[in-house]
Amino acid sequence: MKHVLCSLALLAHAALAALPAQAAERYPNRPVRFIVPYAPGGGSDTIARALGQKLSERLGQPFVVDNRAGAASMIGTEIAAKAPGDGYTLILADVPHAINVVTNAKPTYDAVKNFSPIMLVATTPQILAAHPSFGAASLKELLAMPRSQTEKLAMGTSGMGSSPHMSYELLRLRTGLTLNHVPYKGGGPAIVDAVAGQIPLALMGSPPIMPHARAGRLKGLGITSAKRHALLPAVPTFVEAGVPDFVVSHWYGVLAPAGVPAAIIKTLHEELARALEQPDVRERFAGLALDIAAIGPQPFRKIIEDDVKRWREVVAKAGLRLE
Repeated sequence: MKHVLCSLALLAHAALAALPAQAAERYPNRPVRFIVPYAPGGGSDTIARALGQKLSERLGQPFVVDNRAGAASMIGTEIAAKAPGDGYTLILADVPHAINVVTNAKPTYDAVKNFSPIMLVATTPQILAAHPSFGAASLKELLAMPRSQTEKLAMGTSGMGSSPHMSYELLRLRTGLTLNHVPYKGGGPAIVDAVAGQIPLALMGSPPIMPHARAGRLKGLGITSAKRHALLPAVPTFVEAGVPDFVVSHWYGVLAPAGVPAAIIKTLHEELARALEQPDVRERFAGLALDIAAIGPQPFRKIIEDDVKRWREVVAKAGLRLE
């Protein structure tokens, strides 16, 4: 009997000793920082807060949005790249994640090697829009105009090195179309000036342009998606305008620092996929003209790699260097 009691005591002690280790292995067991490398209120911020709320509800720990704006998203991205790979730092990245490392001579991180992709959550095309008084009714008509005329036409983007700016450079390389590129400090001011007629053209992601295009305050000349968008069915694609293989999407995805354990990546991927299926999230994204993607870690990594390659080629051919 004494031997049995001793054995039971040892088993009980071992079970109690194992509890802290099991608790430590549970993910997450403390708040998770969710970096947004932009100021509050923008598309990235809205997406991160919608997803962070769902992750918090499902996983039982706060996913705290941390806005770290500056240097075209590079400040927040560098913070994420240098954080421990333990799953307690995430970042809501977008296309500049791949662009910045090729437009800067000495980037402080590698867009691929320093990160663990979790999920591409949404994409949205870009739209070339014009003031209603602008003469051309489509990109095809704009491309047909003499270059001596087009090079005087001001076209606003959200800034040097932005996704729309890079799309314009790609278009220029493909077609020879030269416009007077006006880089604004953000998409908002460019849209305001385009609607007011201060500039005739603006190239931007769909969310800020879509409401104005649908209301007639701007007219869409072309959209960079593979097919026409359901919300703007009258706007032709760039491919329809005669620019072959010109499909450019502005993507949004969740990344973690490199080295995050596979089990944590799997948990986050599954929960993000579940979040994207929720009706309120789908409605929120639709209101922002975002198309839900739900693409997993390895395909997402390939998208980032392909983007880095594409924009590196554009930067080299266009002779760009944006410090």
